[in-house]
This record gives sequence, structure tokens and C-alpha cells, in this order.
Amino acid sequence: MEQFKGRILRGINNIYTVEAEGKTLLCRIKGKQLSVSEEEYNPLAVGDWVLVVPTNEKEGLITERLPRANCFQRWNVKGSTNQTVVANMDMIVCVTSADTPPFRPRFIDRVIACSQAVEVMIVMNKSDILLTEDEYERFVLYKKLGYRILGVSALNGENIEELKEAIAGKLVAFVGQSGVGKSTLINRILGSEQRTAEVCEKYNRGRHTTNHALLLTYGPFRIVDTPGVREIMVPHTDPHRLLSAFPEFEAYASGCAYEGCLHQDEPDCKVKEAVEEGLIHYDRYESYLRMLASLDEKQPAWVGKHDRSKSWQTRMDTDASQEY
Repeated sequence: MEQFKGRILRGINNIYTVEAEGKTLLCRIKGKQLSVSEEEYNPLAVGDWVLVVPTNEKEGLITERLPRANCFQRWNVKGSTNQTVVANMDMIVCVTSADTPPFRPRFIDRVIACSQAVEVMIVMNKSDILLTEDEYERFVLYKKLGYRILGVSALNGENIEELKEAIAGKLVAFVGQSGVGKSTLINRILGSEQRTAEVCEKYNRGRHTTNHALLLTYGPFRIVDTPGVREIMVPHTDPHRLLSAFPEFEAYASGCAYEGCLHQDEPDCKVKEAVEEGLIHYDRYESYLRMLASLDEKQPAWVGKHDRSKSWQTRMDTDASQEY
């Protein structure tokens, strides 16, 4: 039968809604397994381009996932492996809030680290609530680092039109903590009525209102609403890839004594010196160290049992001492 190229709009319980040839089909993976280049918690994500063989007017089988241009990928604790949440988007919109839940810049840092080969925009919702001086300094730092930032209010509509202008005509994924107002912002933009909930007062955190990623379209807007999370862990990957989320390190890293320096415990590290001199924000550096340390806490499938107790640094030191 003829195959069609389609895009995944949502996936629930291994049933995927795919838009192909102007139709929407409910699809399963042919043979229940899909051949992919690396092990993941889920082989398919919203935004993936796939090849589909229709089986009737409303259903089909997915035979292949086409190569991804980019993705938003995190570590899935339950599955002990990486999980792609969204793929092939033009922009990630990281939604944070001034309060309830409180502003958490290290969460933003992790969102940036989870965004692979895609532009990141940082949107501060509830901008009618004032930030402290330190919080404001940390927020505007992202602009200095080259990220677009914007303060908005889903409640009174402040700067919503500017946000619309920034995302119109693009496929964007909204990512954020539970309770920051992500779905409410999307309602404002699309005129839709996605389910929302009050923030949990006991813990000053949000309740989950979106339990799966969903691609929504209205006029010039195509938005993937992703599930709100309280915490996010960076994907398990080469630790050097974390450095792409910290562009301020680049100017100093070339002066480090060791090639491939991770700017952790190595001697004569120029990045650490820049932190001590106040040239790199100390909290951003601490954020980086915590991400690096989190890689040691994971047990990727490709690491043998006898190596799992070794840290990244130990394994690198061991490899460097080998003679080839």
C-alpha cells in the first residue's frame, strides 16, 4: 500500500494521532517496535515526521520515523532512559512566573540544556508581580546571554500581542513548571479552553493540568502544550554537550590547561577563575555543576555494571591514562 508522510499531533497509550495528506489518522506502530538509532523511553514524540500506511479511512500504521531536526529531551526517571517530549519545532518557549510558583532560574537553565539545536525564548508570566533585585538580575542575564526574554500577564493581557508576534507562523513548544500559567497563556493566544487548575497552596506549586503533549493549531499559531512538571532532569549524554547551554563559558574555556576541560575539578581552569572574578554569574556556574553531577546519578544502559559506580570524571581520567 502507498505510504504517506505525516506529523504526530499527540500520543497516548501507544496510539498516535497523525496528520497526513490533509487527514487525521489514529495510528499504531507497525510490528509494535520501531527501528531507531538510540534507545529512548518512547520512540515517537509530538512533532515527529513519520511514514504512515493507511489501513482504512481513520486508521493507519507507522512504519518509520524520519530524521529529527531537533528535539526537547529530558531524563525519564521511571524508565531510566532519555525521553523526547517534542521534536522538529522552530522554538521552545520556556514559561516561568514571578511568583506562585516562585521564579526558579535553575529550572530555566535545565530547560535550555534539554533543548537540542533549537532556539529558546524565556517568557515571564505574572509580570504584574514584582521580582526582587536578585531575581530581576538573574532574569535579564538571559538577554545578555543572547536569549529573547519577555514579561507577560495572562491575567490582564500585558504583552500578549508581542508574544503572538514572536511565535506566529512557527511551530513552538511551551515548556514550564506546573502552575506558571502555561495553558492559560495558550488559551489567550488560541482562544481555546484548555483545562487549568489553581496552584496547590500547601506546597506553592502547581497541579498538573496537561498530562500529555498536544499540538494545537489556530490560524497562524501552532503550539505544543507540554505537561507541566515540578522538576526536570537533563538527558544523559556526553557531559560536554551541557556546555552549549552555557555560552558565557566559551570565551574562557579556550584558555583552560586541559583540552576537554569540564570546568569542575581540573587545575588551571579559566572558567572557574572567571567565576571567582565575577565575570561569570556564580549561580549559573552552580547550576551547571548540579547538572553535571546529576549525570553521575543515572545508569545508562550502555555503561557496564562494573563501571556504573564510576563518575564521569573518574572514567575520563581512566580513559586518558590508557595507551593506544
